[in-house]
Amino acid sequence: MRATAPRLGTALTRLLLVTAALLGTLLAGAAPASAHAALTGSDPKDGAVVATAPKDVNLTFSEQVAMSTDSIRVLDPAGKRVDTGEIRDLCSGSIVKYGVGLRSGLPEGTYTVAWQTVSADSHPIAGAFTFSVGAPSQTSVALPDQQAGGGLVGTLYGIARYLSYAGFVVLVGGGAFVLACWPRGAGVRPVQRLVVRGWLTLTAATLVMLLLRNPYTGSGELADAFDLGGLKSVLETKTGAALISRLMLLGAAALFVAVLFGAYTKRTDEKEKKDLTFGLAIGGGVVAAGIAGTWALAEHASTGLQPGIAMPVDILHLLAVAAWLGGLTALLVALYRAPDIERAAVERFSKVAFGSVIVLAATGLYQSWRQVGSWSALTGTSYGQLLLVKVGLVAVLVGIAWISRRWTQRLGAPVTADADEDAAEEITEADAEEETEAGESADESPEVAAQDEAVDPERAAQLARQRAAVATARKKRDRDADPERSGLRRSVLTETVVAVVLLAVTTVLTSTEPGRTEEEAGRSQGTSGSTAVPERPVDIRLPFDTGGVDGKGTVRLSLDPGRTGANALHIYVDRPNGRPLDVPEIKVAFTLKEKNVGPLPVAPDRIQTGHWSANGVQIPMAGDWQIQVTVRTSDIDQTTIDKNVKIG
Repeated sequence: MRATAPRLGTALTRLLLVTAALLGTLLAGAAPASAHAALTGSDPKDGAVVATAPKDVNLTFSEQVAMSTDSIRVLDPAGKRVDTGEIRDLCSGSIVKYGVGLRSGLPEGTYTVAWQTVSADSHPIAGAFTFSVGAPSQTSVALPDQQAGGGLVGTLYGIARYLSYAGFVVLVGGGAFVLACWPRGAGVRPVQRLVVRGWLTLTAATLVMLLLRNPYTGSGELADAFDLGGLKSVLETKTGAALISRLMLLGAAALFVAVLFGAYTKRTDEKEKKDLTFGLAIGGGVVAAGIAGTWALAEHASTGLQPGIAMPVDILHLLAVAAWLGGLTALLVALYRAPDIERAAVERFSKVAFGSVIVLAATGLYQSWRQVGSWSALTGTSYGQLLLVKVGLVAVLVGIAWISRRWTQRLGAPVTADADEDAAEEITEADAEEETEAGESADESPEVAAQDEAVDPERAAQLARQRAAVATARKKRDRDADPERSGLRRSVLTETVVAVVLLAVTTVLTSTEPGRTEEEAGRSQGTSGSTAVPERPVDIRLPFDTGGVDGKGTVRLSLDPGRTGANALHIYVDRPNGRPLDVPEIKVAFTLKEKNVGPLPVAPDRIQTGHWSANGVQIPMAGDWQIQVTVRTSDIDQTTIDKNVKIG
């Protein structure tokens, strides 16, 4: 078959738009978790040593959170609660602050503050820190290793979330493909099954998310999924209301599917069918936008910058993704199962996909700016670095997608006369071979076949199987005889393999704090750089690798108040996954090279696993000090890391 390649200008323009759309989708973090709240401050501060016991503990967050009675717990060195359990709302303007009162007469020692809440984008967040009254002490508090939203419940919830997106894409995209591109496809059984399965997947995933929501944001125990009290609490939240609304809209979607594959296929009058098409398009569009809105109103778009703009943009983004990817899925099913799909249907889908790409490019770029915010966040945060890894994968995917688009365009191109003749000759020869192989058993006269069937039911079943085999072989031959179809199949398979790897990276991103949020939290805590401001603590992070077992991690060092004179030094040693790392020895030295002062050694005391502290650390003069930290992880494995900070 001869096919004319697309003009370079048109192909290049479309390739650029596809690239912009994919990068927009990438940077927008379509995967869940792109706007988590973060703890930006506390009173008392993490690691602080206060002379007298405070009356309360206050926490400040980067955005609005949902608090419950157990969201903030304060534990004494023995692990007993010393808070009153009454959460106080201290929010004022753009400041999001909550507090809990403490009991009077608290003795000296180290206290642990453990908090867990749900951010405005529906994701659970949790953390803990310590402060000391009088002087640090040993503490027996053991916090759970499982992170908020983790464990088996978190895994199941994540699977349900992704299945809900997939079901939405197939349901909406498949329905749009039938209405806008291939009305005859409403009577094709494989296409019907595809759309119905999309509806079933979305409905089942939504029900699972509703049941798992309580343990996902709370205890993490799978048995709590059937706690009626917890389910009632979920229904009173924004996310619970969104899930219930989605189920109600899916009821309307079921009616849409029933009419599309029922009454619509039976209409023979052109005017009636045109009117019904218009009604289905309007009604289906409203239902699809409503379902997309259940994500926009409850998750990332509903919080952070410009929510009034972000929510409709998010709805458009989801609808464009569904029209493009869901329509492509329906097209591929048709190419496999209905080889006689018309050329006009492929051309119409090409136009729909092109329009979807334009919408994706515009909405995706806006969402990427909103979530990442700056080049420094793209290159200097874990979220941004993972995005760069995804950019490399997307670059590969874009190239393969462009090849797939070329094959799709060739499928839509008219077949030449020579190709028609060649194909006719091949089919005629193949038909002759099949008829010879089938023999008299498959092609015998109707009278003989009827007599055999009446006399011998086994013979009738055999004839039916033979006829079905001949029909299936003929369809397969027709499908595989088209080299363009085979080329498209291979390129789409390659796209799928790359997309699986891309999805794995996206899964990691879902548990990573977004770049914009991380930078804002860092600025609020004074950790955005190594330069200290007078009267502010010095807070630095130093990654290390001693080369041995458990030799990698990060040292977090805090020098309070970060000025000349006496200071309190706190060191926290974390594993790469953020959990505390117990090391045998930590040593610190301060050197002011420009004045030839130092090194001034400091030997901090171990407070608990991963936490070391020293009081009365003297900084004799202001200047650009080099802080050296020596970490020993075994008898023979140690390393020294350093950083310059301005003190005083």
